[in-house]
Amino acid sequence: MNRRLALWAGSAIAAGAAGVGMALWKSQGRGDSSAAFLWPMRFDTPSGGSLTLESLRGRPLLLNFWATWCPPCVSELPLLDRFYREQQSRGWQVVGLAVDNLAPVRGFLDKRPVSFPIALAGLDGVALSRQLGNAGGALPFSVVVDRGGNIVQRKLGVIADADLQRWRDTLTA
Repeated sequence: MNRRLALWAGSAIAAGAAGVGMALWKSQGRGDSSAAFLWPMRFDTPSGGSLTLESLRGRPLLLNFWATWCPPCVSELPLLDRFYREQQSRGWQVVGLAVDNLAPVRGFLDKRPVSFPIALAGLDGVALSRQLGNAGGALPFSVVVDRGGNIVQRKLGVIADADLQRWRDTLTA
């Protein structure tokens, strides 16, 4: 009986480890690399306009999924804003996709504006982030797309300055 229990427990642990490994593999920029499905997407903006991702095609793009109710998301916005301001002249684009509603996003941006475009993904943003490799739908989640339209990096969790420098050096060469 103890052998059977040990075998069952070992199998369960191995399956769990495989699942965690696959999630990490996907979140670190491996797996499907095509971003072609992104370009036709259109999102409303807090100012009442719209943002079509097609207009961003052909230059390095950092998509950041965030929400006003997510403290780690909010903490990385100033770093993303600085990166955008410093790298915009080198062709970099940053877009914040808010997994949130209009009123909270608009109120947040009134108090803490950013230079890069913000678009409203709403709850559909969770499904989109999953499609991009964020298996659990957690926030913050970021995706880097190169000039050729390929996803070259995914990051689940707060972005560090070292991440931005590495991405910049890889895609701005």
